[in-house]
Amino acid sequence: MLVLLPPSEGKAASGRGVPLKPESLSLPGLAEARAAVLDELVELCAADETKAREVLGLSEGLRGEVAKNAGLRTAGTRPAGEIYTGVLYDALGLATLDAVARRRARQSLLVFSGLWGAVRLGDRIPSYRCSMGVKLPGLGALGAYWRGPMASVLPEAAGNGLVLDLRSSAYAAAWKPKGEVATRTATVRVLHAPTRKVVSHFNKATKGRIVRSLLEAGAAPGSPGELAEALRDLGYVVETPAAGKLDVLVSEVH
Repeated sequence: MLVLLPPSEGKAASGRGVPLKPESLSLPGLAEARAAVLDELVELCAADETKAREVLGLSEGLRGEVAKNAGLRTAGTRPAGEIYTGVLYDALGLATLDAVARRRARQSLLVFSGLWGAVRLGDRIPSYRCSMGVKLPGLGALGAYWRGPMASVLPEAAGNGLVLDLRSSAYAAAWKPKGEVATRTATVRVLHAPTRKVVSHFNKATKGRIVRSLLEAGAAPGSPGELAEALRDLGYVVETPAAGKLDVLVSEVH
């Protein structure tokens, strides 16, 4: 099973680890595209803070993020699983998983990124600020930029098992499973059961809990239908409104 996750807007500090080694990142087929985004982002942020804040959509209060981007090549690194924070990652609770579940997480979780394309949890990266919605002056909109490189790399990464796509729409634009891979791809929508509406906070939190539950149980569904059954066995209320689409109903917003 391959689980596709969005990154978090906020990120932990880079820490004191060794500086970035691009050649050590997973999915080496993305290396050239990563280098191009990194070069332009660092150059933009080092040259003109005002323009960089405008391009990145940052307020005056987040001007420190520009300086952080300018120093990406020399900043310390941490595993991506420690860099990404926020509601989904808090609910996933990687640090509190047992050793077996953490190993499953490193093997099966893939985090999409405007800067890196996609990384695995063990990849060492510095803290950065560059969403998939950014339009860099030279490369253009990153969602569109990444489609070509992703199309050549992700089908192989998907292997032969289920692809569980939990990305937000901005990150889903960078790679859309096609052909045979699409037939074994599942997307999940979390609905507040009494209102049948999506609410952002508990949508993210529930997706984090779903991933944690699957990792702890060692579940390995091979199709969207098997995923629905696995989640029901784990206590979730699941409906399947269409092929490859799962609705998880939650009664309490938390």
